Amino acid sequence: MPEATFAELDALSTEELRERAFAHARRRMDVGFFWSVLKHLPDADEATVLDGSPNSVGPTIDEAVALWREFTGHGDYDAESEPLLRAAFIDYLLKHQDEAPK
Repeated sequence: MPEATFAELDALSTEELRERAFAHARRRMDVGFFWSVLKHLPDADEATVLDGSPNSVGPTIDEAVALWREFTGHGDYDAESEPLLRAAFIDYLLKHQDEAPK
């Protein structure tokens, strides 16, 4: 399989980039990549905060669900996180394309 160029990858949708990067990271068992992506999602900070009050659990669950939906590609990417995620996916695919199965 020929190596992809930045322009070819940049022409893909964010969802296609996510699918390709995640598939490759799963093959590599690259937990670090998944963790770095998770930290770039907009709901990541809110989903990890519990203040101990009884009312904090409901919103935290909602935020965790939103975070999961974005992580798995079932949500819309927001305007702030999409460029960062696209860049992370493209960078990952370019750096590790020589390791892709032939």
